[in-house]
Amino acid sequence: MANSNSNNNSNNSNNSNNKMSYEEAGRKGGEQTAKNHDKEFYQEIGEKGGEATSENHDKKFYQEIGAKGGSQSSNSSNSNNSNSSNKSNSNK
Repeated sequence: MANSNSNNNSNNSNNSNNKMSYEEAGRKGGEQTAKNHDKEFYQEIGEKGGEATSENHDKKFYQEIGAKGGSQSSNSSNSNNSNSSNKSNSNK
């Protein structure tokens, strides 16, 4: 993590007006939010976000994103299985 900070510092000094990058500002803001809030805060905002999403999307939306997530999980485990089986076959 020390490397990340030194990289960010060098990036900031190379910035034309010595302004903080959006990436650095977001990181610092996220760290400060994490220091100031507890688990309950994140649960509450997650619940609010879930409620807002459900108000703005229908059943079809959830079916589509569920299918995408399922296919990605399935594909990643299949590719891992095929890689491991290819390795075992190549050793024979």
